[in-house]
Amino acid sequence: MSGVWIFDKKGVARLITHPTKEAFEEKEPKQPGTATAPGARPRVLVYLPCNQVICSYAELEQRLTELGWTRYRTDSDLIQFHRSDTSSHLISLPKNFANFKHFHLYDIVVKNRSFFQVRDPAALYQP
Repeated sequence: MSGVWIFDKKGVARLITHPTKEAFEEKEPKQPGTATAPGARPRVLVYLPCNQVICSYAELEQRLTELGWTRYRTDSDLIQFHRSDTSSHLISLPKNFANFKHFHLYDIVVKNRSFFQVRDPAALYQP
């Protein structure tokens, strides 16, 4: 296992696989349900045409449907969207919206570059 082992005041060790300054300062993510790893900055998915933060599957599915995506399969622990039957474009997401990770957000962004963006939530509210 690679990373850095940190010992707390009680002598309990924990492994930080991708160390950042924030990882040493906190044990748990501050905002569960955002695309974070322990110690990483939270991120949100923003629909650019109306500057809307996507907070649920209902909002995400509405926006993806407007862009030509259709729901594909829901038989496993994933929800999938595809462009068309002849296209190889597929977005696979966890069934629970709270389990989104950064790579799920970026998968949506890469396949819809002009319509979605991943942002730091603190940057959304600065003038």
